[in-house]
Amino acid sequence: MSTPTTSFGREAAAALSRSKNEPAWLTEWREEAGELASKLELPKPEKMPLTRWTLDQYGTNRPGTAVAQTADLPAAIAGLLPEDTQGALIVQHNSSVIYTRLSDDLKKQGVVLTSLEEAARSHEQLVKDHLMTEYKKDEHKLAAVHAALWNGGVFLYVPRNVDIEFPIQALLFADDAEATFMPHVLIVADTNSRVAFVEQAATLLDGQDGQTLLHNSAVEIFAKAGAHVRYAAVHHMDAGVVDVAYRRAVLANDARVEWIIGDLHNGNTLTDTKSVLKGNGSTSDSKIISVGTGSQRMSLTTGAVHFGKSSESDMVTRAVMKEEATAIINGVTKIEHGATKANGQQTEKVLMLSPKARGDANPILLIDEDDVKAGHAASVGQVNPEMVYYLMSRGVSRKEAERLIIHGFLDPVVSEIPLAGLREQLHRILERKLG
Repeated sequence: MSTPTTSFGREAAAALSRSKNEPAWLTEWREEAGELASKLELPKPEKMPLTRWTLDQYGTNRPGTAVAQTADLPAAIAGLLPEDTQGALIVQHNSSVIYTRLSDDLKKQGVVLTSLEEAARSHEQLVKDHLMTEYKKDEHKLAAVHAALWNGGVFLYVPRNVDIEFPIQALLFADDAEATFMPHVLIVADTNSRVAFVEQAATLLDGQDGQTLLHNSAVEIFAKAGAHVRYAAVHHMDAGVVDVAYRRAVLANDARVEWIIGDLHNGNTLTDTKSVLKGNGSTSDSKIISVGTGSQRMSLTTGAVHFGKSSESDMVTRAVMKEEATAIINGVTKIEHGATKANGQQTEKVLMLSPKARGDANPILLIDEDDVKAGHAASVGQVNPEMVYYLMSRGVSRKEAERLIIHGFLDPVVSEIPLAGLREQLHRILERKLG
């Protein structure tokens, strides 16, 4: 049994890249990231110190076995695929992509769906022009580690004026606690294109108790003028996994991004989801839910940065906290000087189900322009007893009444998942977490 990597630098990052026969530019790029990783400090999320988190188990390269059809996928992976798998699908198993499906019709239209590792060779310029240009490798130590070690990953390119009817699906799965599991999703949506993308991150670490798997992931979306990208993600991994997810979207004129995020992970969680509205008339809509149980520690940050005139952002985060879980929920709206007529709104709501749980909602507005609109709302509270009493007066038990209220509290996000099968799966995950 090999020992997971806990430290590395320039030479180790370059050696890994050469072992995978990556292009010279990517080897050099990883070298630089490896050196940064040995120097930079961990990020410092608001009110959530990371010093006690296990963030130095980087794993070793453990590629999965490539398959030609879904019938050949491992049973644990096949069981996670929603029934409505029309259109395109890509699957990562531990450290590599093992399956990709894209219809001939989409290929003829110029759509590209492949692993990011393959795209670095076959679509070199597109990758070089966009990879970690918004989530930069020198932001902090975790970003540098990701840049040096990302593996498998997803590259999606949607050409100008192409409207993809069915959601693109990605399943990112690990069942080896010693594997490097650091996928990077890179989406480039060209002018006036439309696409929905659904990401599912899951693990199955039966019999590997006591080991920590670091899921250090990133998403970058580049929506060109008039493009519309809908990105849905559901994370439900084992308690022995630390989930780190940095998500970024950059919007050109009249572009739109929708984030629909279910952070339902069972272990410690650090997520940061940000839209950068560079273009005039660009819009961003972010909906995020989370459920904390046990002794989980979660830092959930949602942000929007306005540069474009008449740009609009709306952020809604809803969290349910049980037992001794802690969640720090940050909403940050930044309106830069010159972003006249911008409108930034945010809402954070936390529902407390235990006196020992903790939930902090921190709305932040940073305004450098006068002719704008901005607002925020935040609340932390328990289940409304009047609502429980009303349902009980109609013959519903107290437990069922609370369950219905909680599901109603989370439904504004759950109902937006663009795949019926995944919505049903999300309901099952919620049932398990809420008990």
